Amino acid sequence: MAIILCVYVAALFGLAIWANRRVEAADDFFVAGRRLSFGVSTATLFGTWFGAGTLLAAADEVRADGLRSVAMEPIGAGLCLVMVGLLFARPLWRAKLLTLGDFYRRRFGKGAEWLFGLSAITYLGWVAAQLVGMAGVLHTLFEVPLDVGILATAAVALGYTLIGGMWSVALTDSVQIGLLIGGILWVLWAVLSTLGGGDVASGLAALQARGPEGHLVVVPTAQPGELWRWVNLLLVGALGNIAGNDVMQRVFSARSPAVAQGACLTAGVGYLVVGAAPALLGVSAAVLLPDVEEAVLPALAQAVLDPVSATLFTLALVSAVLSTLDSAILSASTVVARNLVQPLVARPLNMLSLTRWVCVILTALSVALAFAGESAFSLLEGSYALTLAGPFVPLLFGLWWGRGGQAAAVASLLLGYGITAVEFVMPELETPVPLPLIALGISTLVYVTLALALPARSAATEG
Repeated sequence: MAIILCVYVAALFGLAIWANRRVEAADDFFVAGRRLSFGVSTATLFGTWFGAGTLLAAADEVRADGLRSVAMEPIGAGLCLVMVGLLFARPLWRAKLLTLGDFYRRRFGKGAEWLFGLSAITYLGWVAAQLVGMAGVLHTLFEVPLDVGILATAAVALGYTLIGGMWSVALTDSVQIGLLIGGILWVLWAVLSTLGGGDVASGLAALQARGPEGHLVVVPTAQPGELWRWVNLLLVGALGNIAGNDVMQRVFSARSPAVAQGACLTAGVGYLVVGAAPALLGVSAAVLLPDVEEAVLPALAQAVLDPVSATLFTLALVSAVLSTLDSAILSASTVVARNLVQPLVARPLNMLSLTRWVCVILTALSVALAFAGESAFSLLEGSYALTLAGPFVPLLFGLWWGRGGQAAAVASLLLGYGITAVEFVMPELETPVPLPLIALGISTLVYVTLALALPARSAATEG
């Protein structure tokens, strides 16, 4: 199995090297020259998020707490892609942006651009979550030490991202996505057949009958606190991702606004459907492997699959994590280079060289965060929450409402970040309503109030 995995990784590097021939300028590295087809755009949108968060961390969370954990993954993330397709894809594609930070500069000015650029810090948690998840898989299947697994996974994802940028990311995602979907559905079929004595329908019935009490409840309503937490996770997943550069970078890379919109809608629906498989497997693990609490998907694969099928599933897991890792590394690095570093320097910089160096630095920081020991699901939830209350409000109103200038955007960004950050500084703090929701409400109120109170102004032009 290890040899097959090495050959697969080598093939990904070969594809990245081939893709590098198309990288001649910054727009090729950032947005693939805006030439991605519908199929490639859909694959890379789907692959961006269907990684350790959905396959590993969320499945482990479902194993522990039941289907109520699907609020963020996959329901929230799937709805996010659908909403991007319906409301944001076409107008943002027509703006011909290289990063989402460019929108904040054009619409609100350089101060808002720089504050948006700070949201790139959220990708550190996102990348760290994938590294922790993949290291757990390598430890379960090959007994690779966790620290070695984290470093090896980071090195592979960083390597082929540096080679070809968005072209490498999009083309490797297209190869990985078929293997990913096939692998996860095959494991689900095998697990349900095992539960049902060879019959999938009987397996579903057995899962309902033998599952732990409360594990099949999707929306908890017994206690108000539980319901608020569920709503918080749903909105963090659905709205917190919209203002992320990763999804918008794929929108900008499509060859037309129609392709951008169609790819978002298709990937969103596909995410909701395929994302149900890891959730069902999480519940199944509680029945078949009651003593296993972490890395339940690899454990299930080992329990129900033959060696050949288990190898293919391992490749599917690797594909899922790498397709998310490369996307997050590239998205964060392009924002930092173009919207944080370049505005601070008087002369124009070589964007290709700068972005590649930023890729290395951000990956190193994410590795350090992964070594800190935070659970993958907590890293994932925390990375979404900051973008929910910070950049989302100015993006929504700035795109669809003519009022509101730099003061409204900056105030909304600062309050959104600040209130949400309290949860990281004071994790023991308990509020009747989760802090990310409070931050979202206050940042919205502040933006609207300042937009109405201050004189209307035209959108800022690109500087």
